[in-house]
Amino acid sequence: MEENYYQPQVSLPNSTLILVFGILAIPACCFYGFGIVFAIIALVLAKSSVEQYLVSPEKFSENSYSNIKAGKICAWIGLSLSAVYLILIIAFIVIFGFAAITDPTIISNYFENLSSV
Repeated sequence: MEENYYQPQVSLPNSTLILVFGILAIPACCFYGFGIVFAIIALVLAKSSVEQYLVSPEKFSENSYSNIKAGKICAWIGLSLSAVYLILIIAFIVIFGFAAITDPTIISNYFENLSSV
């Protein structure tokens, strides 16, 4: 006679951390693209956790898998926003730098107008 023992489902490793880092990636993109760090960490951790889930889904709770999916979505959003923000900063530096090289008075006029506001 075969005995079946009930195995309680456990959370996937780092499921809460992935969700937190994914969420933090979104507001952190406003800090010079620092959200890229949180997003990449969340995506790397999520990859290993999803691989564990796919090997034996019966061992892990569906709630923790949902947390990982939500964390990945937030991480991708934060990564995209951070990339756009960095591209805008680089474009501003290049355009402003090129304008300053062609006409050096642009910088002094810019800072004079900035101080008068």
